[in-house]
Amino acid sequence: MPVGTRGVVKTLTGHEVWLTGARMMLANTYHLMLRPGAEAVAAMGGVHALSGFVGPLLTDSGGFQVYSLKPEIDVDGMTFRSTYDGTVVRLTPEEAMRVQRLLGADVAMALDDCPRLPATPERVQLAVQRTSAWAARCRDAPLDDHQLLFGIVQGGVDDELRSRSARDVVGLGFDGYAVGGLSVGESPEERARVLGVLEPQLPLDQPRYLMGVGDPAGLVGGVAAGIDLFDSVWPTRRARHGHAITGDGTISLKGAGWSRSAEPIEDGCTCEACRTLSRGALRHLFIVKEPLAARLVTIHNLTHMGRLMARVRASIRDGTFDGTIDGLVADGEPEEGPV
Repeated sequence: MPVGTRGVVKTLTGHEVWLTGARMMLANTYHLMLRPGAEAVAAMGGVHALSGFVGPLLTDSGGFQVYSLKPEIDVDGMTFRSTYDGTVVRLTPEEAMRVQRLLGADVAMALDDCPRLPATPERVQLAVQRTSAWAARCRDAPLDDHQLLFGIVQGGVDDELRSRSARDVVGLGFDGYAVGGLSVGESPEERARVLGVLEPQLPLDQPRYLMGVGDPAGLVGGVAAGIDLFDSVWPTRRARHGHAITGDGTISLKGAGWSRSAEPIEDGCTCEACRTLSRGALRHLFIVKEPLAARLVTIHNLTHMGRLMARVRASIRDGTFDGTIDGLVADGEPEEGPV
């Protein structure tokens, strides 16, 4: 799921996001509840009307973004100051559900307690307890008939706490289950172990969502562990910094080595960037700070990621998926171009 922080993927229309192959998108509850406000979004026709995206939309609960603001957390919820105007804001499980109901997303997320790693065992245990208690309150809060609600599993990199959180949240009964609290400072090996612990504990007949992971290796590894849904700003943020993702690795289009290049970002790619401009032309646009460069490379990166996931699905269907990125994507430092 590409991330539309303020209701849209930066520089793109909802239709352009759809054309990259994305069939679901995420919008950020925290930002939308503060600007323009959930009531204003509802008056516009909901987050679908705001984004222009015709596919399903998922909204996060807002809790993850709040943590960067060092909130005061108690048994009832979180208190923090708005990054926009400094006003004091209170976020509880019931308020998170009310906001997401007004936003009108197809999938709402329960409010969870997500500490950054590394964290003390006591802090992670408290997060598991709060997440379970808040999940029950979110489940009991009203949503519209068309809206689904996903619960979130916490527990850091502690196998027993992860198992306890999974039992608690699955026992409450949700429409899908998310693995939260990863991609927040753990090692790849720790992430893989946690996903392995959770794989047999989450229902097979309901969606599984790994929050905040969107790099190629993370996607393929997550699929191998039984994950269905992912979200991340990774491909779009990389694009805005001039990094184009290809099957041969990442290219830094700002590198001087591309200044006279007439080749496209990626041979065989049919995205608008590859059909219309060369690496040299895109480098020029980045150097002169032309916004068109970020837009075109965002289109390319999302198209590339959509194509990668299509290949993963095809390999699952034909029995050739082996859970590795071999043959699917190259990794390494961004290439700067010929010297």
